[in-house]
Amino acid sequence: MSEMLGVLAAVLSSALGGTSVGATRYLVGVVDPLAIGSFRFGIGFVLLLPLALARRHEWPARQDWLVIAGLGLLFFAIFPILFNASLIFTTAARGALALSTLPLLTMIVGALLGSEPLSARKAVGVLIAMLGVALALLSGLASAPAGAWRGDLLMIAAALCMALYSIWSRAVIRRSGPIPLTAMAMGAGVVVLVALSWLHGSFAPVRAFGAANWFAAIYLGAIGSALTFYLWAFALERTTPTRVAISVTVNPVSASLVGACVLEESLSWNLAAGILAVLLGIWIATTPDGKGA
Repeated sequence: MSEMLGVLAAVLSSALGGTSVGATRYLVGVVDPLAIGSFRFGIGFVLLLPLALARRHEWPARQDWLVIAGLGLLFFAIFPILFNASLIFTTAARGALALSTLPLLTMIVGALLGSEPLSARKAVGVLIAMLGVALALLSGLASAPAGAWRGDLLMIAAALCMALYSIWSRAVIRRSGPIPLTAMAMGAGVVVLVALSWLHGSFAPVRAFGAANWFAAIYLGAIGSALTFYLWAFALERTTPTRVAISVTVNPVSASLVGACVLEESLSWNLAAGILAVLLGIWIATTPDGKGA
């Protein structure tokens, strides 16, 4: 039951991450990616910190603080910088497909580090889910700007950061709980993002923010950051990194559905087929193969 709760939390986390794409699209024309990251994780940190302080019995031990700071820099500073930079060179569809390599990278790195054994069933499920993402994004993959491979590589590097965070953070989450770990790690990343934004002058356009801009920023912080990454850590506490990581294939699918419902983008047969393939892949990778794998 605990394992299934972890998988469901991961799927919900990735689905919410997909809905955040709409808010990011709305803000990207007003402020640069550094400022967007600062708002997203800064608001998330402010919301999570009181909850973390209320759980004093779960507060991370002092010997874990340096590790948590490193995890925060990896996931809440380097990851969003690579993610946003990748979209300068490549399309959103290609970027989403590159990010869907996360479960494959997590499975390989986990096996190399000895944290999670390889399983044929997990590998098949991961590959089917990735195929589902490619199918769902078929129309967007047809065109690409010159040099799009640079963006693809940057997004794969971002996925590698996320894979390493998922693997390395699991032990700390089990010692201190998902809320304190996420709050501390997010705080470390926010310090770097805010400092870079300040030096770059990224906050200057904020003076012209209207109500809709602030709503998008608050949505990103509350839902796209605090809730999304709490659920990710909650999932890592209960199931394996690969089973958590495969849920990221839901992200571009939910983003496409939001685009269809909110941004009036068209739905197509390949999106429906891709959704079914993603769900099938997740089911295969997260259910036992009869040998307990």
